[in-house]
Amino acid sequence: MENKGLPFKESRQQGDWRESFQGWGLSWTGLLNNQKGEWWLLAQVVLICAHILPTWPSELLEAWSWPGWLHVTGLMVFAVGLGLALQGFLALGPSLSPLPDPKPNAALITTGVYGRCRHPLYRAVVICSIGVLLAKGSLLHLALLLLLVAVLNGKAHREEQRLCSVHPDYVTYRSNTPAILPGIPGLDWRQG
Repeated sequence: MENKGLPFKESRQQGDWRESFQGWGLSWTGLLNNQKGEWWLLAQVVLICAHILPTWPSELLEAWSWPGWLHVTGLMVFAVGLGLALQGFLALGPSLSPLPDPKPNAALITTGVYGRCRHPLYRAVVICSIGVLLAKGSLLHLALLLLLVAVLNGKAHREEQRLCSVHPDYVTYRSNTPAILPGIPGLDWRQG
């Protein structure tokens, strides 16, 4: 399936990277009434930021030493997640939006990293969260991961409703491409 609108390479040559960070439609009014899915974005940002919290319960780690190899593995998984996020950002180009509602006239990207996953940025966030969980070995961070998965699932479903109404080819793309992580309930739905 091809990109709708301008192909990614053409749009990148005609504009510059700053186009990716414009036209999002963020407003105080939207934040108050969730007009474009701002509450999903707010919940996502809060949960991502909460990952800097210390390990809890700390007594659990004092009683049982978290293996060093798990800490190192977690840091490597986190780095992989960051790399995947960069790929997703670059692939979207001017179509990038933090809100679940797509930008007006944004191209539908279905190739590259978007050919393997409909929401690679959400996948990257989940992988980074798994990395933090492995590095810290914390029940708090397990809860944050589960909450983040629930929020990203809801945000992705809203986003897909909007994409189906703007891009009729999205329905076929959705049925053929994994959502966030293939084969994992709650993170992969092919019909929606």
